[in-house]
Amino acid sequence: MKKGFMVLVAYLIGTVASAQVPFTKAATKEVMKKVADWQIANPNNGAEHDDLDWTHAALYMGMIDWAEIAEQEDGNDTYYKWLLKIGRKNHFQVGKWMYHADFIAVGQPFIDLYKKYKQEKMIMPVMARANWVVEHPAKTTLELDYGKLETLDRWAWCDALFMAPPVYAKLYALTGEKKYIKFMNKEYKATYDYLFDKEENLFYRDRRYFGKKEANGKKVFWGRGNGWVFAGLPLIIDNLPIDCDSRNYYIQLFVKMAEAVRKTQCEGGDWRTSLLDPDSYDMPENSCSAFMCYGIAWGLRNEYLAKRTYKPVLEKGWKSLVKAVHTDGKLGYIQPVGAAPKAAGRDATDVYGVGAFLLAGSELYKLIK
Repeated sequence: MKKGFMVLVAYLIGTVASAQVPFTKAATKEVMKKVADWQIANPNNGAEHDDLDWTHAALYMGMIDWAEIAEQEDGNDTYYKWLLKIGRKNHFQVGKWMYHADFIAVGQPFIDLYKKYKQEKMIMPVMARANWVVEHPAKTTLELDYGKLETLDRWAWCDALFMAPPVYAKLYALTGEKKYIKFMNKEYKATYDYLFDKEENLFYRDRRYFGKKEANGKKVFWGRGNGWVFAGLPLIIDNLPIDCDSRNYYIQLFVKMAEAVRKTQCEGGDWRTSLLDPDSYDMPENSCSAFMCYGIAWGLRNEYLAKRTYKPVLEKGWKSLVKAVHTDGKLGYIQPVGAAPKAAGRDATDVYGVGAFLLAGSELYKLIK
């Protein structure tokens, strides 16, 4: 009886708290600023992340979108200056590994900075890396094996579909050179054919999860892994012209995944680290939840998703995310670096989750009238 009463109290508190989250531009901007400022004041959160690795790439991408809002609405260029300082410190280089998707991801925000400031030094390193890969494509298998590092040379794990393809899409949009989109399409479709489950419309993280089952007997689909893919699709589609032959391919995939995302949302508005067995890890996973909200907000704004069906999903999702923001701006319930479902408590945070939150908030901000 006592346990049931406590559960009811917790539910009512959560319901009241979520009801207090207003969907206004002012409130959305306020919470984004709070989260962004905390992250800048607490670099790396004690984790050992290189400035140029994938973790920070995701953070910078969210920060780019937030910087644009802060500058346009308030004349505040603090966040652009922060990004420029990091870029200049590292000479706008990308990571060391020639082929690995994670090491070119940071090229995405650098391309965006180039589009704003028109300084060639911001784009030449990522363009040189992309040109090399396009002209000397890896010939390894998609059968990922951490004992054979060369199997990481192609997009053999679903996270890679967020890290690398948008770089090639952005370079194509910038230059009009079809070599970028031809390479992207070929490699993306190969990964899709290998890792996409057409029954669930979700991606396996990599080949090691084929045939594996969760405690409830369902297939293993990692929340953040699918969040990476779902959030990566808008970044690709936004850079493909309307008459681009492959644009519809990515839109159709986005719509399929959106329905799977909708179905796996929990009652409290969050998504869990294991999408088909949410009870295995009975707490939110907010890097996943933020990426899902970002994709849904983008889909609503661009009218790829029906408002009646998906607006409530977005509202519940954003309320859940905001509830996880501590009073000082720290965002909790972010699973640590990994490749499979694992628990993450309220105090767990990391830079890529903050980047995902800022992407989601920025897209919601554009959507709110």
